[in-house]
Amino acid sequence: MNRFEKSFSALKQNNKKAFIPYIMAGDGGLENLVERLTALEKFGATAIEVGVPFSDPVADGPTIQAAGLRALENGTTLRGIVKEIEKARRVVSIPIILMTYLNPIYSYGIPEFVRDIQIAGVDGCIIPDLPMEEEEIITPALESAEVELIRLVTLTTPLERIKTISSKGRGFLYTVTVKGITGVRNEYDSELSQFLTSVKEVSAIPVMAGFGISNKEQIEDITKYCDGVIVGSKIVDLFEQGRLSEMEDLMSVVKQESKVL
Repeated sequence: MNRFEKSFSALKQNNKKAFIPYIMAGDGGLENLVERLTALEKFGATAIEVGVPFSDPVADGPTIQAAGLRALENGTTLRGIVKEIEKARRVVSIPIILMTYLNPIYSYGIPEFVRDIQIAGVDGCIIPDLPMEEEEIITPALESAEVELIRLVTLTTPLERIKTISSKGRGFLYTVTVKGITGVRNEYDSELSQFLTSVKEVSAIPVMAGFGISNKEQIEDITKYCDGVIVGSKIVDLFEQGRLSEMEDLMSVVKQESKVL
């Protein structure tokens, strides 16, 4: 089993849900990345999504866009991030996911990128602007390196396509909970619970819900219908504001036994 399978298997055995925090590498200084990854694992993260700053982040909302700009102003590069993740892997045991767009990967060079993230101990990649029909440009290299491509589905993705997408990996299925970009939300589409239930029924791998999740009530509600949550903008805000105790408290929700499997 890879790290994803081990982590999700342990959660299932203990009747618990997953919590995957997102952070922007280089926000607050790239030299702080190892410390932040270590803190998130200590707080109880199932895995960690590490964002790569990019000048045209089409899937990111205002909070993550601002974090990306701060990171770019700090001189953060994809190569620098990979080197820091390699350092972190000496002390961090949970899965690490790199979230980046295609342009930085092309600039790096696909073979070199895959080689270096494998050496660094990256477990998976999220590439929001890579459609399923074009993923062959990188999936053979990722599969050879045993790095999972984490694929996304949305509220408008047909269930048959979701079934096909979920059959392709051994990580998890990233289910986008809103029609739009990332960012804190107070309300969700009334059809979300049914959508997540339907996705869970057809998915061959764990279903994670992400985009806009920011408080305990949302986490408790959404995890009734899926395997866990991904929280980004709220985590980015809490790191920037130095409110780490609130972060740990937020993540404590999934440490309890699940009310619904």
